[in-house]
Amino acid sequence: MASVHFTYALRRFYPGLASIEIEADTVSEIVSQLDESYPGMSDYIVDERGALREHVNIFVNNTRIKDRQNLGDRVGKNEEVYIMQALSGG
Repeated sequence: MASVHFTYALRRFYPGLASIEIEADTVSEIVSQLDESYPGMSDYIVDERGALREHVNIFVNNTRIKDRQNLGDRVGKNEEVYIMQALSGG
């Protein structure tokens, strides 16, 4: 199972969520499973076409995913996945 971690920007909408274990083969599967367990979470991560939002980055271990359109990057067992949403404003 992959261990999925979230920054505060996402955790504030889902109190108590720091990390979760998910069985998945791709980043896309992780996002789908997150949305099943935490309805609406995918809206913060992907746009209406399923592509990664502009100000969101996902890392598998220490490598940023390459497929921002389809989220097809592979996720192996025991890997660390980090979902980070940038904060902007002024």
